[in-house]
Amino acid sequence: MSKFDKTILVTGGAGFIGSHVVRLLVNKYANYKIVNGDALTYAGNLENLKDVQDKPNYDFAKVDITDEAGVEELFNQYHFDAVIHLAAESHVDRSILDPLAFVKTNVLGTAILLNACRKHWNGNYDGKLFYHVSTDEVYGSLGETGFFTEETPYDPHSPYSASKAASDHFVMAYHDTYGLPVIMSN
Repeated sequence: MSKFDKTILVTGGAGFIGSHVVRLLVNKYANYKIVNGDALTYAGNLENLKDVQDKPNYDFAKVDITDEAGVEELFNQYHFDAVIHLAAESHVDRSILDPLAFVKTNVLGTAILLNACRKHWNGNYDGKLFYHVSTDEVYGSLGETGFFTEETPYDPHSPYSASKAASDHFVMAYHDTYGLPVIMSN
């Protein structure tokens, strides 16, 4: 039995946004174990988290979300109650240069995480959550109204936005098919 009330995986937790999320959770919820799962590619930097690295409710795990065995090992070790999924290849310009990297991380990596949640939570979703952080890029360009709503149709125009739209659809498919508890933000 863990001494923590909940154990939360934050993917991409060494990135700019992820490090702020990790820091907030570590500092605000001493009774939660926060695991920062990051591959430490171009966007990840553990220097962002020097101020929390020695806190008892923080762990770092170097993991690539496209590595199914590595993700499985992480889930076996920590028995997560929630996943806050921020890990992604990002930036439209980078996606134009290497679209397959975006498909691999954003689509396959998301599906691997969803499948790990489904397997480990085994239909017992009480107190569980998969929080998927997406992007407004999935909606395309701002139209005449100058804003998007939850009813705005998807209209991706780059490999980046297409990969994030695909990952969004996988999140919703796992919710609809398996009842996985999800929240998605764009």
